[in-house]
Amino acid sequence: MDKTVSQLPARLDHYHHQVKTIILARQNPITGLLPASTAITAHGDYTDAWVRDNVYSILAVWGLALAYRKIDADAGRTYELESSVVKLMRGLLFAMMRQADKVEQFKHSQLHQNALHAKYNTQTGDIVVGEGDWGHLQLDATALWRGVVAQITASGLHIIYTIDEVNFVQNLVYYIGRAYRTPDYGIWERGNKINHGNSELNASSVGMSKAALEAINGLDLFGVRGSQASVIHVLPDEIARARITLENLLPRESSSKEIDAALLSVISFPAFAVEDIQLIVRTRNDIINKLQGCYGCKRFYAMVIKQFWKIRNACTTSLGN
Repeated sequence: MDKTVSQLPARLDHYHHQVKTIILARQNPITGLLPASTAITAHGDYTDAWVRDNVYSILAVWGLALAYRKIDADAGRTYELESSVVKLMRGLLFAMMRQADKVEQFKHSQLHQNALHAKYNTQTGDIVVGEGDWGHLQLDATALWRGVVAQITASGLHIIYTIDEVNFVQNLVYYIGRAYRTPDYGIWERGNKINHGNSELNASSVGMSKAALEAINGLDLFGVRGSQASVIHVLPDEIARARITLENLLPRESSSKEIDAALLSVISFPAFAVEDIQLIVRTRNDIINKLQGCYGCKRFYAMVIKQFWKIRNACTTSLGN
């Protein structure tokens, strides 16, 4: 037997211990949601469940479950991990379905106050912030959940159980389908770079929405047990418009942000939303050259920052002379 194969169970057990300790130990036993943090600081209460944070966290659990499928003696861990994944994704589904009326209103109004909330109470799944007190309109978060639901369903798990839930997911198609022309607050929940509460068109939101629409188009949410009634449909024009808009925005994130680390999720995992190899390379190089530091990447780079440092250096040089 290959040495690497023989070591696989031990490696997976090591990762399982990390996943249990870091992620699943904090999963709420009732709602299945994860707190963004256990900290309550002077800057705010971070024990709420952000949609985006929950989805990215559970991807690690789902990935480990897929790995455990490859071995025979998994000690029941495949089922345990898969159940935790389903519980969290359904917890987010329940939280969003409580706002189904807002989704219907948003389709017609495109108003910020009709947007799905971006975070919920970890213990109950209830909303925690008022409609006008937070930049809830974050299309990338909703699209990320949708896209991952599609991938998990395609892997054989069942997130959606009833036709009512199928109808809600279908309604989310129309919710994010106009992302190509819907200004939102983006991944950093702040809108424009100046953070004055002004929404703008963000390439990361458009790209994630495009990827979600492509992933779920034609997918039977009931898996092999479904029928035509449980298949999700997407208008091809919406995908095409999102692609055109995305390609015209890149490598910029928005009108106020020249480049953004959030675009890594669009040009690579989990969206892989860009087909143009040259555009992918150009965007990636811009992120590395302008945002990469010693310990990771800064959030974004704006031309106003560049101009500030130019003026400051010019003034310093002038004073020095």
